Amino acid sequence: MTPNTLRIALGLLLFGTAPLAVTAFPQQAISDTHMSQVEEPAAEEPAVEEPMVEDPTAEDPAAAEEPMATTEQSIAEIAAGDENFEILTAAIEAAGLTEALNNADLSVTVFAPTDEAFEALPEGTLETLLLPENRDQLAQILSYHVLDGEVLSTDLASGEVDTLAGAPVMVMVGEEAVTINEANVVATDIEASNGVIHVIDSVLLPM
Repeated sequence: MTPNTLRIALGLLLFGTAPLAVTAFPQQAISDTHMSQVEEPAAEEPAVEEPMVEDPTAEDPAAAEEPMATTEQSIAEIAAGDENFEILTAAIEAAGLTEALNNADLSVTVFAPTDEAFEALPEGTLETLLLPENRDQLAQILSYHVLDGEVLSTDLASGEVDTLAGAPVMVMVGEEAVTINEANVVATDIEASNGVIHVIDSVLLPM
């Protein structure tokens, strides 16, 4: 069971991976009259303008590409970096799956419940699952949210799909919505270095 449960994951939105490109546009407002009045300064001004020519700006795209490396975050890192997945991150840690979900050799699809989804569980359920003695049960529930291999939203089709918990989930793809069992998919295709995350609004519980 360990190899299966090692592939649990829930994640967060890559808002922080969006590259921030800052480009500077030098202001060149020189009238023809001014240029004709003083030609000598005009000859010197190009030397002043040269540092402002957008040669340095040409390096900005390269600099802007650097944040793209954050898309190489693992599933565990993405979950830990999003405030909507604090409970999920705590659950991953309690189940002992953090190291596994940082494993770059993984290739999984995760249906990740938000904090609100966990909070909607019956009173006391979450607290009980997070107890050390219930670690195996928690790992089993988390693995019920994971598919083997990367499945993008465009690859989802209606029907039963096997999970790493050994029990299938029912996927329903409609014209306006996608559901996993009774959970709605609210965000899709969050790519990690070791898989892809689809965000759901309910916790999936094995039948």
